[in-house]
Amino acid sequence: MFDDLPANLDQLAAPDLRRLVARLLNAVEDLRAEVDVLREENRCLRDENARLKGLPPRPTLPRRSPSRPPTDHSSEPERHTPTPRQRRTRDHLAIHRRETRDLDPATLPPDARFKGDVEVTVQEVLLRADTVVFRRAKWYAPSTRQTDLAPLPPGDRGQVGPGLRALVLALAYGSHVTQPKIGAFLRDLGIALSAGPVANLLVQEQDAFPAEARAVGAAGLASSPWQHLDDPATRVGGTTQHCHVIANPLYPRYQTTPRKDRLAVLDVLRNGQPRAFLVDAAAEAALAGQPLAAATRRGLGRLPRDQVLPAPTLAQALAEQVPRLSQADRKRVVETLALAAHRASPADQAVHGLVGDDAPQFVGVTAARQLCWIHEGRHYQKLEPVVPAHRRALTRFRRRFWRYSRKLLAYREAPEAAAARRVRRAFDRLFATATGYQAVDRRIALTRANKDALLQVLEHPELPLHNNPAELAVRRRVRKRNVSDGPQTAAGARAWDTFQTLAATAAKLGVSCYRDLQDRLAATRQLPALADLIAERAAVLNLGGSWATQPPAPNY
Repeated sequence: MFDDLPANLDQLAAPDLRRLVARLLNAVEDLRAEVDVLREENRCLRDENARLKGLPPRPTLPRRSPSRPPTDHSSEPERHTPTPRQRRTRDHLAIHRRETRDLDPATLPPDARFKGDVEVTVQEVLLRADTVVFRRAKWYAPSTRQTDLAPLPPGDRGQVGPGLRALVLALAYGSHVTQPKIGAFLRDLGIALSAGPVANLLVQEQDAFPAEARAVGAAGLASSPWQHLDDPATRVGGTTQHCHVIANPLYPRYQTTPRKDRLAVLDVLRNGQPRAFLVDAAAEAALAGQPLAAATRRGLGRLPRDQVLPAPTLAQALAEQVPRLSQADRKRVVETLALAAHRASPADQAVHGLVGDDAPQFVGVTAARQLCWIHEGRHYQKLEPVVPAHRRALTRFRRRFWRYSRKLLAYREAPEAAAARRVRRAFDRLFATATGYQAVDRRIALTRANKDALLQVLEHPELPLHNNPAELAVRRRVRKRNVSDGPQTAAGARAWDTFQTLAATAAKLGVSCYRDLQDRLAATRQLPALADLIAERAAVLNLGGSWATQPPAPNY
């Protein structure tokens, strides 16, 4: 339809005609986007109407030629830098036994000569049930009326040994196998466990693992002053909750909460510790800028000052001093006081920067915030212009966008003050571009407004430009969610968080998830704790960077 237009509207002679054509083309883009939204909404309404009438759903047959472009908005082809593939070797394998295989000389020709041995490494696995009957000595003392039984080996509990428990947990949370499939696999091995005991192994019998997951979180928070954060949805008992994933190159920590507001982010940074609130000068200054009624301000002025308040105490104080506090005002006040307590606590100031997207709940929580450039580029990837001139303009700008991101990567390798000034000037030039395509121009203006958050890397070169550690950890939760739908109880959500934290951390540290779980369940303690490994690796990698020598001032 638009192929007859010139590739560059500047080729049109009359200025008024150029402006008119540009406005018409942008109106076409806006109308096309609105039509796509309305078409999708209409389809959903028709499907819902058919469902309410008891009609069968529409068949989802693949079309020969899709009418809409694909929904994959990945920028990987543009960002990818080809690297030569390396041949994998088996030098790292632990050899359990060696066996010599020989030939019968009688089967060989008379002139055959021995030329040495050729080694071939073969990997095998042994899977079999090991059902043991323990005869436990039983003693009774009439004087004390006490019966004593000989103890079972460490980890044997509920007629299930530590190896079997570790296998069930590793399959469920390390390999994302569903509970029915785990039961079927065990029955194939000759293990007689019904669905109930398998469910108890996955949810109820957690031993000391929640404490170990919290220790992993504490070690991870202390390992670097910057953290990656993301919060995908998770269905718990049919209701939508949010799994907050905090991570760095050494660990991820999962924590599911009912909401994904700023209080939930603070809960994650506090590693599950009880909430704390504080009324101090910083909190009062922040509340002064909030749209609160005069009566509310007077009531807040009567709250206990300069002392940390637990959540029940604050709730009672607000009920007494500000009984008619609205829900919106309560949210503002509680978040402000929680942030004040967070900033005043030395233990909570270990994290100076967050790396993630531009979600509002992440704003103001830490001293610095580095936005993910992949997320920012995804906004441009989602644009789908129909006018050829607009498609060309968008393609040219996206190429310039990713060329600029490579300049930032080069700066991280060799940070210098002069290079930082050049990169800032290049940012101003790039995001002052006017393409004439209003959708991309609006997006450029939004990116320009986030300049400080996108260029934190110039102040702290150790900051990554992407949120990959959290994104990859989120994929584990999404895979688990896809095969198991979601936990049905709060205990199930805690089990998901605990064992996904341990399984994903073990994978990052190069530790066998199964062996680590078995070591803990059997109480052999031959493997170091994951938290200790995180501390050791952090000392070697020195993830603190510029913050290790120049911590930021607490003026958020």
